[in-house]
Amino acid sequence: MEIQRDEHGRKGAFFIDENGEWVAELTYFKDNGTMTIDHTEIDEKLRGEGIGEDMVKAAVEYARANGLKIKAVCPYAKKVIDRTPDFQDVVE
Repeated sequence: MEIQRDEHGRKGAFFIDENGEWVAELTYFKDNGTMTIDHTEIDEKLRGEGIGEDMVKAAVEYARANGLKIKAVCPYAKKVIDRTPDFQDVVE
């Protein structure tokens, strides 16, 4: 499954599309060099496959490539980032 990114202005999302429907999403907004992750949702049929972690990783890679820091207000994303030492360089 391919993680895609959609962005309009300051708001954006990483998502997985399945037959025209988003079955997984991680949403964020950007402000003053910070990317705030505010929501992560995975369809029940995909839970337990590590897709949420993959989406957080995609967000971290995007933040690094674009010189952004991450502030995770979404509890799931915060948990993944906090427990992953390799992600600490992008934490605000």
